[in-house]
Amino acid sequence: MEYPNVLILMADDHRFDAIAAHGDPTVKTPNIDRLVREGMSFTQNWHTGSYSPAVCMPTRAALHTGTCVYEATRFDDQQGRKSTDSRTIDPDRVTLGQALRKAGYHTYMIGKWHNDHASCNRSFCDGDELFFGGMSDHYAVPAYDYHPECQYDINNVHIKEKHSTELFTDAALDFLNSYNEAKPFYLNIAFTSPHDPRQAPQVYHDMYPADEMPLPVNFQQHPFDQGHSQIRDEALASFPRNEAQIKQHISDYYAMISHHDHHIGLILDALEKRGELENTIVVYTADHGLAVGQHGLMGKQNMYEHSVRVPLIIRGPGVPAGICTNQLTQTPDLYPTLMSLLGIELSDTVTACDMTPVMAGHQLMRSHLFCLYLHMQRSVRDNRYKLIRYYKQEQADSQFEGTNMVQLFDLQNDPWEINNLYGKAGYEQITQSLVKALQMHLNRYDDMLKNLPILM
Repeated sequence: MEYPNVLILMADDHRFDAIAAHGDPTVKTPNIDRLVREGMSFTQNWHTGSYSPAVCMPTRAALHTGTCVYEATRFDDQQGRKSTDSRTIDPDRVTLGQALRKAGYHTYMIGKWHNDHASCNRSFCDGDELFFGGMSDHYAVPAYDYHPECQYDINNVHIKEKHSTELFTDAALDFLNSYNEAKPFYLNIAFTSPHDPRQAPQVYHDMYPADEMPLPVNFQQHPFDQGHSQIRDEALASFPRNEAQIKQHISDYYAMISHHDHHIGLILDALEKRGELENTIVVYTADHGLAVGQHGLMGKQNMYEHSVRVPLIIRGPGVPAGICTNQLTQTPDLYPTLMSLLGIELSDTVTACDMTPVMAGHQLMRSHLFCLYLHMQRSVRDNRYKLIRYYKQEQADSQFEGTNMVQLFDLQNDPWEINNLYGKAGYEQITQSLVKALQMHLNRYDDMLKNLPILM
């Protein structure tokens, strides 16, 4: 059987709705819009949560293993010492790259991995411009050549004076223009855009004059301490929030998105020139979203839609064109879906859901989405309503105190999550149903959560 190629384009911090084709009237994303137009967009897609303020790390591990974050990662150093911030993808989990290598793919990694070196090398047989960190100056990315013996120590790092998006795109174009093997390829390109520092070339900043940027409807001062109200991401803007400053952040965010959108276009053009575009499953997604002023927040360490809901767009053989679905999906569902589209047997270590029934017009057998953030926040939603539970920290010396708080939102009538319905008359049954669903998820993963001290 001849398999199609697989191309995954992953952004860092790209919110689900900061795409023109998803309804944003300001941002310019013609190439991502093309993928929406020619493929299928899963518009209610969440990541599965995080055990770390560096949300990128566990959410990427979850995608590559087809599991939730607390199944994907080892919480010890494999020598018995516990860790609460592990980068190590569980060696017993078969990664997407491993599965495709076994099926005969040439697997090639470019850009941000942000997990352990060993899991990268067992997933990919080659690569270029590998970045194992979380963030960097976009014009000084500490990157590595692929090393078959996994020698990624500091002595082997190199830094090129080129914007990260251009660095990773040039590596992708070099690969696409020179690839001549008979076997299909799996190319994973993981951008560090639009993560701060937001250093797009000036021409892209000029596209978005700060004083013309509309403030989000839910711009406000956040009304309570959600548990991480003062960490690095939140300190990117002054307290109390300043409208002009938030507009500048939005301008810079859009500039980064349009810059990497342009380079996605170059990659699609290179595929088309090779005559491979119609024989390639192309995926666009992100590790998580970002507040950028919504709810008075700046980061992704929260359970609001702007932070947990991320783009998931698939185009290619076997995927219907021009379809947007509101089925409840999560980013790790990508792994079993790709295996189903390719007709490759799925590893029994994968626990996520296959989305191909949705592509065929059927229902996905999932009634709720569940997400968590450390020991501070839990969230569950159904097709319309969403409940967020916050926890006040018990430790007397806790730097981040938090609040005992519950929010209930009607996402259909209040997509900006402004009006908290918790405790209001008429919503008792809905609240009870979501509390029951939340408890079901917590019970389901109770043993796993007990092994993660930072979550308790």
